[in-house]
Amino acid sequence: MKLFLTKHFIFLFLIIATLGVVRFCVLIHHQEIGSTLNTVEKIRKNGKLRLITSKAINTYYQYNNKPTGFEYDLAREFAKFMNVELDVITPGWNNMFAYLKQGKGDFIAAGIPITAPRLEYVDFSIPYMTIQQRIIHHNLIFSPKDIKNMKFKVFHVRRGTSYHYRLADMKASGLPLEYVLHNNIPTEELIGMVHDREIKFTIANSNIALLSRRFFPDIRIGIPIQERESLAWAVRRNDSEMLKQVNKFFLYATNTGILKRITTRYYGNIDNFDAYELKKFHNRIKTQLPKYKNVIKAESAKHGFDWRLIAAIVYQESHFDPEAKSFSNVLGLMQVTEITAKEMGIKNRLDPQQSIRAGIKYLALMYKRFNYIKDESQRLLFALASYNIGYGHVKDAINLAKEEGHDPNTWKGIKATLPLLSKAKYYNQTKYGYARGWEPVQYVERIQTYFDILKQKKAAMAG
Repeated sequence: MKLFLTKHFIFLFLIIATLGVVRFCVLIHHQEIGSTLNTVEKIRKNGKLRLITSKAINTYYQYNNKPTGFEYDLAREFAKFMNVELDVITPGWNNMFAYLKQGKGDFIAAGIPITAPRLEYVDFSIPYMTIQQRIIHHNLIFSPKDIKNMKFKVFHVRRGTSYHYRLADMKASGLPLEYVLHNNIPTEELIGMVHDREIKFTIANSNIALLSRRFFPDIRIGIPIQERESLAWAVRRNDSEMLKQVNKFFLYATNTGILKRITTRYYGNIDNFDAYELKKFHNRIKTQLPKYKNVIKAESAKHGFDWRLIAAIVYQESHFDPEAKSFSNVLGLMQVTEITAKEMGIKNRLDPQQSIRAGIKYLALMYKRFNYIKDESQRLLFALASYNIGYGHVKDAINLAKEEGHDPNTWKGIKATLPLLSKAKYYNQTKYGYARGWEPVQYVERIQTYFDILKQKKAAMAG
């Protein structure tokens, strides 16, 4: 009996062992097949594209619990191009390249300049933007005319950045300057430290500097310390199929206008404000906005508007002055006309709550009139232009856009035709006639800028 059990046990053991070997061979076979898949094939197989980026105002941040940012929006379009979902990985600036090398992500999109040291361990895509490294200092500090004037000055920069490499090269060439390296501190945070006079100098790429100036109006964008550089996305060294796929996307994004649209959204108006205007806005949102913030929030919620957008409109209309009056006799915080006040059911245009209620209600009415425009962000721009110049004139611009070969359902289309309403050749053909059509274009762009500042104010100091 014992012998039978022993033989039976040995027989079962051999069967189990054999099955284990077969299973092991099958697993190895599958792993070998998996290992032969290139990055693009793995992305399509898994249905996910993994973006490695950093949290910063020029790349990726959260607003109202939703992801946004230039690099994120562009990467999302890339995911659509590949018909897959987008995953976002933010390991911190100093860890991004290690994550890419270790296969923890598929590409890096983080506003990275192409530099010689980086070419040793990544491949770069077609460039999508050119920038220049600039010295950033407080406006109370002298503006150097030449880098030689920066002898013995101390710069604060993030470790592993192109700023770090450039300063190291300059110091190695014999220029006696010093620098302090920081780990995983966003460039805009260092710019904020310059603004608050905690440090004297930092370096920033021109695009980041211009964006940051919205939040830190006392900074000055000084002289360049480097020739112009190109920003690009990075993939693993010799990952030829992934590089090919990224480059195909950039060609597609360029030809379809996607790249231009996203670039314009984030960078289109960054150089339209001087320091005085920006400083005035920041001062007013500290001293005046709190007086009206609760009523703006409450009335905005009734119509589904972001309260920060309404705050941007109020500032553009009246600079938060409840007694503001224009030459055309529009009054109050939201510069409501007498006719609009009656239509919106308010009696006192100088009463802050009534003015805000009427203004938001009227904006909501304009917004509904463009319900046929599917893109909500585009629809909002049409509504803002109508709030400024009147629905009739916007309709005239839409009709002109059709005649002139522009897309009448996009802001780009009517932005091109609104200014034509001031020219007899065009306004004589329209129903509502002459209008200062350049004004709503400036109006909408300024509100977008103020709205961006209010949205990104916390993100400007995010990690």
